[in-house]
Amino acid sequence: MWLNAGNTRPPIWVELTDLVRRPGRPGPTLLCFNPPMFRPLEVFVGLRYLRAKRQNHYISFISAISLLGIAVGVASLIVVISVMNGFGNELRSRLLSLTAHITISAEQGNLSDPGPAARIARAHPLVSDAGVFVEGQGLLVNGVNLSGVMIRGLDPARGGMELGGAVTPEVLATLEPGANRMIMGAELARSTNVITGDEISVMIPRGSNTGQVSALMRRFSLAGVFEIGIAEHDSSSALVHIADAAAMMGLAPGSVNGVRVSVDDIFRAHEVATDLSAQLGPEFRVSDWTQEQSSYFRAIKIEKAMMFVILLLIVAVAAFNIVATLVMVVGDKRTDIAILRTIGMRPGGVMRIFMVQGTLIGLIGTLLGLVLGVLLAMNVETLVPRIEQALSVNLLPKDLYYITAVPSDLRWPEVGLILLAAFALSVISTIYPARRAAATHPAEALRYE
Repeated sequence: MWLNAGNTRPPIWVELTDLVRRPGRPGPTLLCFNPPMFRPLEVFVGLRYLRAKRQNHYISFISAISLLGIAVGVASLIVVISVMNGFGNELRSRLLSLTAHITISAEQGNLSDPGPAARIARAHPLVSDAGVFVEGQGLLVNGVNLSGVMIRGLDPARGGMELGGAVTPEVLATLEPGANRMIMGAELARSTNVITGDEISVMIPRGSNTGQVSALMRRFSLAGVFEIGIAEHDSSSALVHIADAAAMMGLAPGSVNGVRVSVDDIFRAHEVATDLSAQLGPEFRVSDWTQEQSSYFRAIKIEKAMMFVILLLIVAVAAFNIVATLVMVVGDKRTDIAILRTIGMRPGGVMRIFMVQGTLIGLIGTLLGLVLGVLLAMNVETLVPRIEQALSVNLLPKDLYYITAVPSDLRWPEVGLILLAAFALSVISTIYPARRAAATHPAEALRYE
């Protein structure tokens, strides 16, 4: 029996499972009404099916587990990807501390007059600094201790080198022309068995047109050490004044190997390098860090992509739990589905009812995961020390890791991609049980009712 309170519009069901068999009346009495706020019908019924009833607590429990699984998966993805971004930023800053963002050199040989190239570089609006440099390979000799070294000449007064705090300005200022002072990596100092204040010999091999090889020897005093956290730098790099480096490499007065350029935004280094290359002309060769250090960052990018896929499987497992939930709901609501089909609802409408229910589970779980993940990612740098203090453990001991704190970099485009992927998986997981509900035959479902 329909109860529509005089309303001439098509009724909307309060709850299709509210079937009451009254004494003396065969068959069910269906209680309905038609508030305009609950349109369309599929959305209203799908929302009602999310509410627990006394006879289907188990289904509601599985729904809650699916919702929490999606929330935990989304939060884990946001936190892990943010931490990987933070570690990537830290590695990038350490790696670029001795590697130029952009390098300008002559197409052939050395730069005899680096002034014009440096001025053009400094005039670019995205360039923060530019300075000349001299580099060359040599051999450190301390008694029986021998080690190859990359000699990097720089002028502290002219800039062009960003050491990221690895060397204090006071120590860097001791590099004066003719003073024969050197600053070397910590691992290199340990391998050659020298400490600050010791003297060490540097041997630079030189060739000649006759095929004979000679060597230049010069004594340097160790003014300090630096530890960047990159083995390539800490175990093989030494800093000297550019005048001393040029003299050892046999360069003509005023000649340098090239110009080091630093940019405000390292991710626009390739753009700046392209602009400088067009301004300087074909006699100069301009390269940026994305070309020189591409292997490092390609490996980080691949690792990040694989971690995203692996953690997305957690969300996929939770989303596919929605399939089990909806299959049980469909079995529990067969009578309701049959009645809806009998009064004229099309299979597509039945399908949309259960897609709404599953999609809402995924949407609520995704939003909960968003809130939890963003809060954790924004506070992970303060939460990890508290966890270490509470558990009396050190997750990143200094003797094993160069990075002793857990950095985090929350990027909203990546968060949006995670939310989109989680929501898409939730919607996809509703298709099979919704199609199964739409295929229910009313006669078979009502045969024993």
